[in-house]
Amino acid sequence: MVRVRVTEREITAPVSLTLPNGRLNPDAVGWTRRPLHDTSGVATRTGWGRNKRWEYWAVVSPTHLVALTVASIDFAAVSEVWIFDRATGRSVGHSAIRPFGAGVVLPPSLAEGSASARAKGLTIDITERDGSTLLSAAIDGASFEVEALLPRDHERLGVVVPWSDRRFQYTVKDVARPARGWVEVDGTRHTLDADDTWAVLDHGRGKWPYDVHWNWGAGSGRSHGRVIGVQLGSKWTDGTGSTENALVVDGRLHKNSEELVWDYRPEAWLEPWHIHGETADLTFVPFHDKASSTQLGIISTRTDQLFGHYSGWMLDDSGARVEFDGILGWAEDVHNRW
Repeated sequence: MVRVRVTEREITAPVSLTLPNGRLNPDAVGWTRRPLHDTSGVATRTGWGRNKRWEYWAVVSPTHLVALTVASIDFAAVSEVWIFDRATGRSVGHSAIRPFGAGVVLPPSLAEGSASARAKGLTIDITERDGSTLLSAAIDGASFEVEALLPRDHERLGVVVPWSDRRFQYTVKDVARPARGWVEVDGTRHTLDADDTWAVLDHGRGKWPYDVHWNWGAGSGRSHGRVIGVQLGSKWTDGTGSTENALVVDGRLHKNSEELVWDYRPEAWLEPWHIHGETADLTFVPFHDKASSTQLGIISTRTDQLFGHYSGWMLDDSGARVEFDGILGWAEDVHNRW
């Protein structure tokens, strides 16, 4: 793969993602440091079957990994709760697919209301508060409640990826949110401390092509006395003029406008991954593969989400290298036909 530098526009004022006819607003293409896009035009009959809306949160800590998904992909509502005990290697979880968005509530735009999912054996609530987001989820025999704090000056990467004026995606990747709360499995409750627990959001609204392959990587933690957030993406953005690569240092976002090279072997997921370019050089060492697949008529998905640690460097906005190690997170390879 050839390294490609791109020129991206920073958006600093509120803008609608879509035009009145449901197509992409050209003025919406770019990236932001805080959510500025009105995405209410996605949840319409225009382009039905291609509309995808979701909230995905993952929380990493020294003891547990937890995640929840609330999604509507027009054909179906998709919900999942997952808990992993790092000491024992045991995971518990439950996913549900219901037709035509049943049981799922999603706000029109980020933070403009709460999100929730209800299905047999599963409940999820995502509640926006002043200065935090409360994540609550329960399945048979397990539950968690985590408050993802939002420090006043914390910046969040927003990016519009334009495949065409009919197919496009707005994503907010919010890394390195300090978090606190608890997780309970089989009646045993574990406390999650804000000193070493981190929450990450993937907020998505868009109109997607049917067949898509992507990489996503995210990491959060402390290194060399600084709070580090790593945000990486590949494949799905290639050739669009947009990237979702960024570094967050002590809450300040540094945009990386390069299509980075991802080197890894699908036949050996747990080997180290190498993600690199002129502006970054990272090694990711996995310790767990959360593998899943779905075959449901015209919908098929395959995900290998590898949890592990990042080390290496990325450039900040001044061109200086920011070095880090031991940053906990994940790197994934996903292929969806949906």
